[in-house]
Amino acid sequence: MMKTTHTGLTQAEAARRLAADGENMLPGSIPKSLFAIALSVFTEPMFLMLLGAGGIYLALGDRAEASFLLGFVFVVIGITLAQERKTQRALESLRDLSAPRALVVRDGQEIRIPGREVVRGDVLVLHEGDRIPADALLLDGQLSVDESLLTGEAVPVNKSPSTALYASTVVTKGVGLAEVSTIGVNTAVGRIGQALASTQEAPSGLQQASRKLIIVLTIVGLTFATLLVLLGWLWDGRAFLDSLLSGIALAMAILPEEIPVILTVFLALGAWRISKQKVLTRRVSAVEALGAITVLAVDKTGTLTQNRMKMEELVAVGATFRNEGANALPETFHELAEFTLLATPLDPFDPMEKAIQTFAQQWLKDTEHWHSQAPEFQYDLSAEILAMTQVFSSNDPNTHLLACKGAPEAVADLCHLPAAERDIIHQQVLSMAERGLRVLGVAKGQWQSKELPPSQHDFSFTFLGLVGFVDPPRPEVPAAIAECRAAGVRIIMMTGDHPATARAIAQQVNLSTRTAVMTGAEVAALSDAELHEQLQQVDMFTRLQPEQKLRLVQILQQNGEVVAMTGDGVNDAPALKAANIGIAMGERGTDVAREAAALVLLDDSFASIVAAIRQGRRIYDNITKATAFTFAVHMPIIVLALIPALLHWPVLLLPVHIVLLELLIDPACSIVFEAEPEASDIMTRPPRKLTDSPFAFSALLYPLLQGIAVAEVLLLGYWLLDGQSFQADEIRGAMFMGLVLGLCLLILANRDAARTLLHGLTASNPWIWRMFGAVILLLVVVFSVPVLRDVMGFSVMDIPQLVAGIALVLGIGVSLEVLRWVSGKTSHGADDFAKL
Repeated sequence: MMKTTHTGLTQAEAARRLAADGENMLPGSIPKSLFAIALSVFTEPMFLMLLGAGGIYLALGDRAEASFLLGFVFVVIGITLAQERKTQRALESLRDLSAPRALVVRDGQEIRIPGREVVRGDVLVLHEGDRIPADALLLDGQLSVDESLLTGEAVPVNKSPSTALYASTVVTKGVGLAEVSTIGVNTAVGRIGQALASTQEAPSGLQQASRKLIIVLTIVGLTFATLLVLLGWLWDGRAFLDSLLSGIALAMAILPEEIPVILTVFLALGAWRISKQKVLTRRVSAVEALGAITVLAVDKTGTLTQNRMKMEELVAVGATFRNEGANALPETFHELAEFTLLATPLDPFDPMEKAIQTFAQQWLKDTEHWHSQAPEFQYDLSAEILAMTQVFSSNDPNTHLLACKGAPEAVADLCHLPAAERDIIHQQVLSMAERGLRVLGVAKGQWQSKELPPSQHDFSFTFLGLVGFVDPPRPEVPAAIAECRAAGVRIIMMTGDHPATARAIAQQVNLSTRTAVMTGAEVAALSDAELHEQLQQVDMFTRLQPEQKLRLVQILQQNGEVVAMTGDGVNDAPALKAANIGIAMGERGTDVAREAAALVLLDDSFASIVAAIRQGRRIYDNITKATAFTFAVHMPIIVLALIPALLHWPVLLLPVHIVLLELLIDPACSIVFEAEPEASDIMTRPPRKLTDSPFAFSALLYPLLQGIAVAEVLLLGYWLLDGQSFQADEIRGAMFMGLVLGLCLLILANRDAARTLLHGLTASNPWIWRMFGAVILLLVVVFSVPVLRDVMGFSVMDIPQLVAGIALVLGIGVSLEVLRWVSGKTSHGADDFAKL
């Protein structure tokens, strides 16, 4: 934590200012209004067809039918509003979670709050990687800030106390305190109209594919409907308006307008469900890719481990100190501990540096080895030198005290040690790393000049020793890794740690059966083709630089892998963006990493990633089931709207029947299938291909055959009933009953195509029986209320009709089971079938 005497605002004062000034939000898109949603319904083809059919009934003088259809317009608007609001609530809850957060001082305590709750006068605590939430004045500290959003200039700007900071710019280096001066639309970025607060979600791949399919089916539907109108009017000599009604019914039957609803609702609610697993979805399109992940590239610290660093071991002058159970720190180790502290920033962000300060507080406080002064200058860790040096002034302006820490091999190199001493250090490091310790080397030095050199290599250092840190694995990780392995997801560790440390942790969590480890230096020395070969055999990569992580991700993708990658730093952002699914750390990650990622782990736990993959697979499965049901149920509707017209039979389905069926089809898709529980084999089957689609012909062939099987039974029933001297209204009633209950059987059949209808009836889903209850209630109301019965063209339900309807339903059930057996979809269903 940053040491500060600033107490900040009180919570009461902050609440008063928030109420007076409003939330700290930039101008952006707002949720759709009720009018906008209603207007979108008016432009839908289905709605226009309803209006057309209602107008035709009025022209024919059938006011009851016209009133029913035009009244259904308001039902459609109501359903759409409910679905839209349900989706909006899910997305709003996600936006609340994903809103930028700020670390502020309130009542003398540092607390993290949503960025929108920042008020004038708040004291911000800023670290590397933070996005500044409001315009502010820097009070304390030295910062480098990326202001390219405002200026277009890529070079970070150095900030010293009393200089201005601007909302939406990013801290690239340093730590500081700043007092908020302006919030929301009055900030610099707000005044120039940047709409960053709530951007519109880009359509996912499935949504784009569905739109293309809907366009094609709309064209097909309108074409066939037009041909049917012309055929009935010109060839059969039917009245034009009657022919037009048949054409509209066919077009409405062909249009699967449920598909956009399925995708919108399932993806939005899926992202909300995933948030319950401690994983925030920043881009809803990532939900559909979760089930296709083949490689999961993870960091070690904080993801596989608990990210609770403790400075556990010191090695100096051939002696070893272990912190666990110690009562005192021997004098031998005081200098090593002292310079480890001096090489650490006063307000560290890194958990390992926080552990150093905790250790120093425990053992060096109130001794001459305790220091709290700020350095004069800092040489940062770089790709060339994996070490950092802090420079302190002394009483002599020409003398500077140097404190250095970093990778042991880098510090040994800065000390210009002979090969023999380096070998000894290497063996000590290896011994510590094999026990799972993360190891740093520490050195001290002096510089006898007022001017500092350009590089740490120009200093002369004395090697002081090694410090080791322990970060135990998360207890839930081994089981999660085993689950990934069973699901066909390969785990690759990409870390900056020592190879032996990485191997030790990997062994503890059973990450891989392969023991080979590659370092960043070895990765850099290989061509892309050579690295491709090594990636087939190596699961652990250590001492990696951020650009090397990016390269590994890109080569994996070139090999056809679907890569998810975790990261937490500013430098990880390019690799997170390049990965198919970038996953940022929510607890220890920077704002920049979170904004580059598609998912954010709210608890930084590897097990949460696995839970998200499980949910992603479930969501995709349910989208596939709902899509299959939609195409299956539309097929008999299309056949019953088309065939009777072609064979000169009495018309079976009119627009009034189809809109009533839509009352059942819509909730079946968006409620029943969305609530489907996960399959028992969901994490024991390989990942799906990223190119797979529920709209592919191969995926739709079986549902279309299901629909044809249902249609065949209904047409056969129509022919038999017509031969038994049933009247047209009696046939229509029995057929409608069979079709509606057949819809229920299609729900059961598509819950799991490999299992029997009986299993579909007994498997857990709270909405199944509610849906069936609604179906029975609808049939009872339609056949019992005279006005509705007349509108639908039905007669009073008598025993022969009821028996005929039940016979049709039994025939549909048998045909669906026969189709399942003939198609070979019986891997799980033989036992269930025996129960029928």
